[in-house]
Amino acid sequence: MKTAKKPKTSSKTQKTAKSPKVAKPTRAVSAASAKYVASGLKPKNETRVEIKPAKGRPMLTWVGKKPLRHAIAYPAQLVESFNVQSSIKNRKSEIWTDWPKDIPQTGLLFHGDNKEVLAHLLANGFRGKVKLIYIDPPFDSGADYVRKVSLRSSNGTSLFDSESYTLGEQVQYTDIWANDNYLQFVYERLSLIKELLDEDGTFWLHCDYRQSHYLKCLCDEVFNRNNFVTEIVWKRSMPRGNVQHGLSVANDSVLVYSKGIEPKWHPPLLPYSDEYMARFTNKDKNGRHYVLDSLISPNPDRPNLDYVWNGVRKVWRVTKDKMAEYEKQGRLEYTSNRIARFKRYMDELKGRPLTTIWDDIFPVNSQADEREDYPTQKPEALLERIIATGTDGGDIVLDCFLGSGTTAVIAQKLGRRWIGADINKGAIQTTAKRLQSVIQERVESAKSKTQTLPGLEDEETPSPAQLGFAVYRVNDYDLQIQHNEAFNLAVEHLGMARTKTDAFFDGTLGKKLVKIVPFNHPVTPLDLEEVRRELNNRPDEERDIVLVGLGKEVAIEAWLDECNKLRKQGNIPNKIEVIELRSDPKYGGFFTHEPAKAKASFKRTDKGVEITIDDFISPTILERLKQQNKHNPLFQPQVNDWRSMVDSVIIDSAFDGKVFNITLADIPEKKKDLVDGKYVVEAKKGATIAVKVTDMLGEEVLVIKSS
Repeated sequence: MKTAKKPKTSSKTQKTAKSPKVAKPTRAVSAASAKYVASGLKPKNETRVEIKPAKGRPMLTWVGKKPLRHAIAYPAQLVESFNVQSSIKNRKSEIWTDWPKDIPQTGLLFHGDNKEVLAHLLANGFRGKVKLIYIDPPFDSGADYVRKVSLRSSNGTSLFDSESYTLGEQVQYTDIWANDNYLQFVYERLSLIKELLDEDGTFWLHCDYRQSHYLKCLCDEVFNRNNFVTEIVWKRSMPRGNVQHGLSVANDSVLVYSKGIEPKWHPPLLPYSDEYMARFTNKDKNGRHYVLDSLISPNPDRPNLDYVWNGVRKVWRVTKDKMAEYEKQGRLEYTSNRIARFKRYMDELKGRPLTTIWDDIFPVNSQADEREDYPTQKPEALLERIIATGTDGGDIVLDCFLGSGTTAVIAQKLGRRWIGADINKGAIQTTAKRLQSVIQERVESAKSKTQTLPGLEDEETPSPAQLGFAVYRVNDYDLQIQHNEAFNLAVEHLGMARTKTDAFFDGTLGKKLVKIVPFNHPVTPLDLEEVRRELNNRPDEERDIVLVGLGKEVAIEAWLDECNKLRKQGNIPNKIEVIELRSDPKYGGFFTHEPAKAKASFKRTDKGVEITIDDFISPTILERLKQQNKHNPLFQPQVNDWRSMVDSVIIDSAFDGKVFNITLADIPEKKKDLVDGKYVVEAKKGATIAVKVTDMLGEEVLVIKSS
């Protein structure tokens, strides 16, 4: 395997820097991005991307297995960019020679289904360019993964009851699968991932006991069994609540595969333990500490190492010539029985070799500075070790299950180029916020000392590959209220019992099976036909069925009448009914989304344009507070400071109506801190200023004003 010098990294967590209140506008990304949007390389509608068939063995079989022969690549729309302009030097342009010429030379953050994102990358010049891909997909755990959400409060008095207030939990994704569907889901993405990897690149798959055996078979098929590199066992310091036959689960697995036969591989050396270092009690005449190591081989069946040294015949660890070299160097010391021992000096130790058991990296606990209250967040130290092992500075790192953004954050800190993707908008917002803080912190730190970034004068310290990133949307997953959250509100509203073992039905209402139709469309006859097909596959199922939706098409009533006629004739046992959450006599009145609103004033002064956010209101947050206190109508929480509902404020001082280029970001360092609400930016006369306010639930409000 190829080796390279290990970058010197720090295990300490970098704290988020305070956001600047005055900044100059930047447009560096937008010009290149505009070219990317108009580029002929970017598909106008969609592009068919061919995928090579997997030929590895053994091959796993499941119901509905279908090899991915091609994928459809959709266009990507640039929606936001962040780029720091300063006199601080960026990484030299040579590292971008392999980068597609019409794509901005910056970090790339994609919001969309990762299957479509991966196909988009293949269609736009990234095939065979990525050096390391890490994914942490759903574990098929049967759990809802939630993010804890609370209002901001600098002193706990933003509410009239003088207590800080939680908004409860926001579902990020539901990890409930039929096993066959789960395997097909991963199989398709592995096929795309392999196409993106460089020949000396590595793929890291994070999993646990539930699917690790199946996932290894999938990887053997896609990457070839001979390209299996190793399996890492990450021992968590605290076991999970999951207990299997009396044994608490305390570890995850990371499967590592390569694209070619010689992957880039230089695992870092670890510090020696205090117990090991305490063994160096001997001193030579120069005061150097050393310990004596045995030179006798533990394997007696080595005839080429069987010889006499200093009158003693043994099977030694080294050849006779090497032993003579040690003698000449003064590295041998003899026991009373004349047996040679090797002097190992403390000051020559480079570090302890890394093993496949990683028991020195702790999970993100409730007190960690890096904690984002995001489900399945992995510690920065874990990704730091992975990226340092499989890449060098400037290499491309990809994570298409990005989550809280740890992979992109660490790649940024280690001077790697990075690409991230997630279907969840909350993940994109969390990642973008972390990246802005990391980039701005390094720049501000450099400005306060010298006009160069830390590391430019020291080649062992990684310098940044980029000082910005661009956010793209692939297809449209930007719903005002995430389906998962609306789904759980509906479950609570109906009083349903969730069923997490059924791949089709969502739960029960009394003795009836319930299917919740996605809220982005009304219930249609196609939804009803899907239920009928499912029931045909369950001939013994006699329970009645309830479909739940926000609305229903007119044709629904005729379909239900026909279905009930067949039921009366004895042809089908199940009665099917539809609950319309907005108008049903019993279950109507379901909360429908009202968008958040913000008011801001703009004033031009000799310093620039002063922006003041006068008010902000989030009906969704207020509804949550109301619902959580519905049993005590006389004591309802009141939000006295609008800033407690706001997660962040970002400003574009020259908004073009399409791409939001961040020129000022107000991202409070801690949950108890509030946004400032008053800002000054430099803007040309007549320029359009856009202010984006994001609330604690992730909903965004855009206020636009011509200066």
